[in-house]
Amino acid sequence: MSVPTTEQLDAYVRTRLALAGFDLSLLPEVFDAATGVPTRDQVLANLRSFVASTPGAISGWAPPAEAPTYAQQASPPLIYPSITEAWTGKADGR
Repeated sequence: MSVPTTEQLDAYVRTRLALAGFDLSLLPEVFDAATGVPTRDQVLANLRSFVASTPGAISGWAPPAEAPTYAQQASPPLIYPSITEAWTGKADGR
């Protein structure tokens, strides 16, 4: 598998942002020290770097289970894990 080009990564990032409802064009083109808001180019460069390096490590992770087919059932994702842990007593180490 070949490494994606900068243009391909930019297109991917822009598409994912658009699907999430984020308009990259709302960010400033020039850095404003008063607000600290990053520029479009800074955001795009940071997200490009993230996409090029991190998702491979994330996609290789699986929750512990007897077999991969049961991993999702054994450890379902939680929207608010800290609340669930407090309700079940796991937050205090009980």
